[in-house]
Amino acid sequence: MTDGVGEPGVRGPATTGAQADERALIERCKRGDRVAFDDLIRRYERRVYNFAYRLTHDHNDAEDVASETFVRIYNSIGNFRGDASFVTWLFRVVTNIYLDECKRRRARPQQSLEEMVELEESSVRRQVEDPSPTPAQVAEARERTAILRRAIATLPEYQRVMVVMYHQEGRSYEEIAASLDMPVGTVKSRLNRARLALRDRLAEFQEHFGR
Repeated sequence: MTDGVGEPGVRGPATTGAQADERALIERCKRGDRVAFDDLIRRYERRVYNFAYRLTHDHNDAEDVASETFVRIYNSIGNFRGDASFVTWLFRVVTNIYLDECKRRRARPQQSLEEMVELEESSVRRQVEDPSPTPAQVAEARERTAILRRAIATLPEYQRVMVVMYHQEGRSYEEIAASLDMPVGTVKSRLNRARLALRDRLAEFQEHFGR
């Protein structure tokens, strides 16, 4: 079953059965069914980790955020009313944990070693259109991805969250607004500011992005 289940109104009637199945699974979780919760984790653990990694750019930090996310979900699943889709609620939890960790780190600054960005194969495939890329094309794609990730990492936390959710996770304005608990208009204006900031940061790398 795909990670896209549990999003009423997004994919239409074709997903009704999947949505009903997920709602039943969540109800079992609310009753303390550990088997059901393990199933829920399996459905979303990769998606949660990927989102956390795109925010933190660190595998260990992403693991920590993902682990804390499922602990919080386990402790608060009874509060999930279904007003928004489950995945929207899940993204809200990940975002809150990430922002909380950013605040804690600012409160206790520490010097960290420069980290190498390790790219996923899927990222390279998305960057390169040729199904059989040359080594030079792969290297160029990796460099573009690394430059973009470093630029996103310099954005303020809320802007980074919005850019990742909209451009990398494919969330709609409405879903981002629900996850961040803010008006859609605010999401749009802040995302526009984030794009402008990102464009400025990438200005010196125009040759890598075909501009």
